[in-house]
Amino acid sequence: MSSQIYEGQIPDGWEVAKLGEISLIKTGSRNNQDKSSDGEFPFFVRSATVERINTYSYDCEAILIPGEGGIGSIYHYINGKFDAHQRVYVIRGFNKNIDAKFVFFALKEFFGKYALQNTVKATVDSLRLPTFQNFEFLIPSDKAEQERIAQVLSDIDDLISAKYELLDKKRAIKQAAAQQLLTPKSHWHTATLGEILQYEQPTNYIIQDIEILEKGSVPVLTAGKSFILGYTEEEFNCYKNFPVIIFDDFTTDSKFVNFRFKVKSSAMKMLKPKNDKISIKFAFMLLQNINFFVGDHKRHWISEFSKFEISYPKDKTEQEKIAQILSDMDDEISALQDEIEKLKMIKQGAMDELLSGKTRLKG
Repeated sequence: MSSQIYEGQIPDGWEVAKLGEISLIKTGSRNNQDKSSDGEFPFFVRSATVERINTYSYDCEAILIPGEGGIGSIYHYINGKFDAHQRVYVIRGFNKNIDAKFVFFALKEFFGKYALQNTVKATVDSLRLPTFQNFEFLIPSDKAEQERIAQVLSDIDDLISAKYELLDKKRAIKQAAAQQLLTPKSHWHTATLGEILQYEQPTNYIIQDIEILEKGSVPVLTAGKSFILGYTEEEFNCYKNFPVIIFDDFTTDSKFVNFRFKVKSSAMKMLKPKNDKISIKFAFMLLQNINFFVGDHKRHWISEFSKFEISYPKDKTEQEKIAQILSDMDDEISALQDEIEKLKMIKQGAMDELLSGKTRLKG
């Protein structure tokens, strides 16, 4: 029996279902070369990306899961015309007392761990038909309760999708605004980044403890996407001359920091203006607006970035106004990202409660 079963108990009015007994399961028949970028129908392949195709083999409600690639992490639901790759399992033809959308959410929540425990080790990890057919999960006997649960989770998904669309729009607006506001004007001054910014090596601020804590008094930073790697209790040799820009010498990512911190490695530079005529926030926005392709694995500040030519207003007040506009946009984007993460946590909590029968949705 699958690991999903709720503490060995079956909630009142629920039962254990076996996927192969409540649906038809078979792989598709198409190959990657069948896809067409402007195809009329969705084409499900061995990735999270849904391609397009000019033919369809199915016109139904279905759940699609790759048998290779991203084992146990990729799930699609559709109700309509589509086609599928020969290594994608098409789960359809559900019994009349089964809500397919409920099964979709149950698979997303519980199938991944089960799948990883039942892969076939060949050239690549893969899933075979019996793995799908024998998967067991809890389900309400009443289809109406299944539908209510699926509707709640679908509504949360729709809300998250809407937030992502808004996030994309805000990012596009920010990018357009940055291009417009940072485009050199006739009264602007030209210099290199190295002429307006000085750097400091992070050697004095590297943590001594190998272990990074989940909680602590001092953040440990990276200039990469994760930004805050964790925390330390080392109160000595913290970087305190903030605000400052931290610059990853290898990836060229940068972050604006206005609190004390320590770092994990020496692969960064701390950047600050060489004089008070330059707004550090404006300099940060200039860095963010540089389109640079990282090729060789090497340090970039001294050899390349410091030599990049940039333009900036001579009037520091103008710099600060531009930086404030872009910073406000960044704050909106950051707040929306936080909202999305909170919604994801709410959804995960709802799935834990509703798909186990711990919390019931009565009619």
